[in-house]
Amino acid sequence: MGSGEDEYNFVFKVVLIGESGVGKTNLLSRFTRNEFNHDSRTTIGVEFSTRTLTVDGHLVKAQIWDTAGLERYRAITSAYYRGAVGALLVYDITKHQTYDSIERWLKELYDHADASIVVMLVGNKCDLKDEAREVPSEEAKMYADSNGLLFIETSALDSTNVELAFETILRDVYQKVLKSKGGVPKDNTVTLSKEAAPIQSQPQATEANRSCCKNI
Repeated sequence: MGSGEDEYNFVFKVVLIGESGVGKTNLLSRFTRNEFNHDSRTTIGVEFSTRTLTVDGHLVKAQIWDTAGLERYRAITSAYYRGAVGALLVYDITKHQTYDSIERWLKELYDHADASIVVMLVGNKCDLKDEAREVPSEEAKMYADSNGLLFIETSALDSTNVELAFETILRDVYQKVLKSKGGVPKDNTVTLSKEAAPIQSQPQATEANRSCCKNI
């Protein structure tokens, strides 16, 4: 076991779910590598990247899993929900049919994931809101509130709220885990997720950001 094992206090597995084409892969690459690919291919099976953030002085390593949205891969990816402590359920604000599938994705998530998983509803491609919006933000926010979900609108293209989305869900997971441990974090604790991978250090999320995200 190398010294790299001592570089974080918590490991959190977060999955990206939603229909094909809503921008899950670009959200992942924007958050973990600050990249956007206009010609990104359809994800086959499952891919994941990692990034480490500081939350309340403790290093939290996030493993962000990009699950394929295409139906024919659903049976493959369902196994990867296990061990996830957070999920971003992504839809495209310019395609109402991707929003209409939210309930089905939520059911699949709750069928396979832990009941205490933190879920954020994410309306992606908000850079197109003026010319092509089909899903009103008020409608999605109301749905999220009534189902106990966090909510935010993002743009992987211009980076709008991408950092905020991931930082907020990771902070919520962290606080839930901390509460379950009696408020005392333990060094080198890997919570729920057993996997590990190389990381890169990034800045801390702020409490102000967390409040902002919840009230969008």
